[in-house]
Amino acid sequence: MSDCLFCGIISKKITTKYVGETSELIAIRDVNPQAPVHILIIPKKHISTLNDITKEDCNIIGEVHMFVKEIAKKEGIAEDGYRLVLNTNRGAGQSVFHIHWHLLGGRVFNWPPG
Repeated sequence: MSDCLFCGIISKKITTKYVGETSELIAIRDVNPQAPVHILIIPKKHISTLNDITKEDCNIIGEVHMFVKEIAKKEGIAEDGYRLVLNTNRGAGQSVFHIHWHLLGGRVFNWPPG
């Protein structure tokens, strides 16, 4: 999608701080971190929200979790703990309409979150 911020990052038209990449996903540092470690996990395929995911996209969910596990270990947050968040639509805090997960760690998180 031509006007999508994350599609611009995926196509390398927009530069950012990359953390990692697979054939299906990229990981970048959030520009407005909410924790010492705040990484965005973004599918290369443009999917606007979780509501738009199809059966053909289900493999992405598993890939996200395996990729997060790898990144958490690399970032040193796997043992102490981390949070993985997916916001869907504006009411839940989604501001970029390209599905993405927030990997947060490096501090203690309370429950409920907000």
